[in-house]
Amino acid sequence: MNTMRRWIVAFFVGLADFLVGDDWFLAAGVVVVLGVAAIVGTLIASWWVLIVGVPTVLWISLRRATR
Repeated sequence: MNTMRRWIVAFFVGLADFLVGDDWFLAAGVVVVLGVAAIVGTLIASWWVLIVGVPTVLWISLRRATR
């Protein structure tokens, strides 16, 4: 049973590492942008939120990485 538990934990740790990668800020920022787009999408067309938000989060992440 202990081996199965270790395998499950290793799988989810690997999955989290794959999804988040090296920069947790970038992953969290994209999730926030998607959430804002979903909220705005209930009122008006929200395609522009993604076009503005994702490159902005990427730019902020790159600035943080180059310091």
